[in-house]
Amino acid sequence: MKNFVEELRWRGMLQDIMPGTEEQLQKEITSAYLGIDPTADSLHIGHLCGIMMLRHLQRCGHKPIALIGGATGMIGDPSGKSAERNLLDEKTLRHNQECIQKQLEKFLDFHSDAPNAAELVNNYDWMKDYTFLDFARNVGKLITVNYMMAKDSVKKRFNGEFSQGMSFTEFTYQLLQGYDYVHLNKHKNCKLQMGGSDQWGNITTGTELIKKMGGGDAFALTCPLITKADGGKFGKTESGNVWLDRRYTSPYHFYQFWLNVSDEDAKRYIRIFTSLEKEVIDALIAEHEQAPHMRTLQKRLAQEVTIMVHSEEDYNAAVEASNILFGNATAEALKKLDEETFLQVFDGVERYEISRAELEAGIPPLDLLAEKTKIFASKGEARKMIQANGFSMNKEKLTDPQTPITTQALLNNKYLLFQKGKKNYYLVVVTQ
Repeated sequence: MKNFVEELRWRGMLQDIMPGTEEQLQKEITSAYLGIDPTADSLHIGHLCGIMMLRHLQRCGHKPIALIGGATGMIGDPSGKSAERNLLDEKTLRHNQECIQKQLEKFLDFHSDAPNAAELVNNYDWMKDYTFLDFARNVGKLITVNYMMAKDSVKKRFNGEFSQGMSFTEFTYQLLQGYDYVHLNKHKNCKLQMGGSDQWGNITTGTELIKKMGGGDAFALTCPLITKADGGKFGKTESGNVWLDRRYTSPYHFYQFWLNVSDEDAKRYIRIFTSLEKEVIDALIAEHEQAPHMRTLQKRLAQEVTIMVHSEEDYNAAVEASNILFGNATAEALKKLDEETFLQVFDGVERYEISRAELEAGIPPLDLLAEKTKIFASKGEARKMIQANGFSMNKEKLTDPQTPITTQALLNNKYLLFQKGKKNYYLVVVTQ
């Protein structure tokens, strides 16, 4: 079997590791789990590092268990949070679980008969009938408050770094997460828990509980929290999270996110967020350093992640859409764009409106460009640029300043796209 710990190490995905973990993984096929918070019906790229850990684990011959935190999602984890989370009802949690499983199936093999096929579990299933008295007696008595207070996630909330304090409900979170590990250790022979480095305290509480409750071997490892080279938060954009579900982040915008990362970040992210082998990545980095302006790393990173999360078809459509905006795409390629992608590509472009009736009658180009819109300050300026071959409509050169523009020219029966020089775009939207 491939050495999983070594795989994480060279990829820059290993932060903390409990002694004996690597030896256990080298010894036999090992079941390992990672918890996923089900507070939304889609994962976002902040979850991707953990998912890739499960993916690499399975590729190294071990068995991944994805744990949906239905019970813990009803409480909220204090780790790294400045406020308590909204608590969800069971119907919402079940819906979120189904959506998350569909997304995980793109990364992990759940359905084969291989001994290391992935499993999905939900801690709500074993916690929903566990009474408070039983939990207090069987689990609560085993871990001291002093031990729980010593964890960083708890200390930060109590020492005034955040002002809201912490409820008893949240304080119990690490015991609940710890008990998940006890349950999986006992019922699934799970010997490893993984997570982000902010989870180290919760994970080690689990290993401590297993020891005190007479369970089997239990190990732990974490990956570093992913940041951007400039110190900014990874995965956040002006419009919020970058989601894996196309309803919230389109494949085009998803592709653009990876395409636009810095050179420094691309070198780290291509190791973390793809399954490419070390030799391939080293060769790509060397090629990129020879000609950084070609953005070899960013292009390959965007390709690998977009295909993995969406599809090759979505990737090709995103590349074609990008070429329309930044490359030398043809009028044919522009006409093929569906309305949703078209509007995403030209989001933020200066817009003007004209009525359909005006266009049906036909509008002379100079009237449209200098009077109906303010694309040009004057008809003379518009005529000069058209005659100099520097102006396009719908990606085709506009050469005749006299022939009226009609509804025949519309894209998606609603839009006209004008381009002045290489980079200046204008969108004319037809209203009823």
